[in-house]
Formats: sequence, structure tokens, C-alpha cells
Amino acid sequence: MATANKNLSEYDKATIPNAKKFRFGIVVSEWNDTITEGLYQGAYDALVENGTLPENIIRWNVPGSFELIYGAKKMQEQIVSAVIVIGSVIQGETKHFDFVCEGVTQGIKDLNVLHETPVIFCVLTDNTMQQAIDRSGGKHGNKGTEAAIAAIKMAELRNNS
Repeated sequence: MATANKNLSEYDKATIPNAKKFRFGIVVSEWNDTITEGLYQGAYDALVENGTLPENIIRWNVPGSFELIYGAKKMQEQIVSAVIVIGSVIQGETKHFDFVCEGVTQGIKDLNVLHETPVIFCVLTDNTMQQAIDRSGGKHGNKGTEAAIAAIKMAELRNNS
């Protein structure tokens, strides 16, 4: 969880493997697109900054965060080194938030257990829109950047194991 002192976009580039040899899939929820587009941009920029060729980044859109599971499953069938799922679920007045968050979390966990291609979880589950803004390029940096760095590290782990 981000704290007031943690910028999600900060990392030591010297500790990140060169990502030139990798191909990444990014599945992006269209729901709360002002947030998910910021997360996508953070992920894309970090991948390219660390050597990924733009043509080796595949983007698919899905309607909402719950659909990220199926999108990631289908993306795992492509020749990719890792998949990043990007979504944003913001607390409302009903239990829908709880069901979506639980379902997406468990679904992505299941894909990681059942398949060889790692899936990186970049789904914000915030209480307010402001919290989402703060974590998608705002005062806490960009969780998309953090997800891209995790994807590179997991692609390297997969490649070396």
C-alpha cells in the first residue's frame, strides 16, 4: 500500500534487467478510463525506458475490471513474457465494489498459479477518485510504472528458470 512518503514511480534503473528481449501484453479496463489511461502510460513508459521495443508491447482493452481476468487469460495464449492487467475500482454505496475486487484478485491469482506466463496486478481499489488520481500519475507517482518494473523482473525470472 502506498504511503505519503512512497512514490510508486521511483526505482533504481541499475537493478532492472534490460527488457529488450521481452514482449509484454497489457490488458486495460475501459471503466474509469481517466485513471486506467494514466496507469497504462506509466507502464508503457517504464517498459520502453528499460529497453522494451514499442512493437513488443501489445495492448488490449476490455470493458471493466472484472473482464481483465478473461483478457489476461487470452493474452497468456499469445507469445508474451508477462501480462499486466490495469484497472480501477472505486468504492461506491453498494457491495459491488467488494465482489469485483475479490473476483479480480482471485482470478488473477488463479492465472498465476495455473499458467507459466506471469500476470502482474495493477488494479487500483480505492475509496475515492482522488486516491485513484494520486496513484495513477499524481502525488504518489504511478502504480503503472511499478507494475511494469514487476513485469520486467518476473519476465526475467521466467526466462532464467
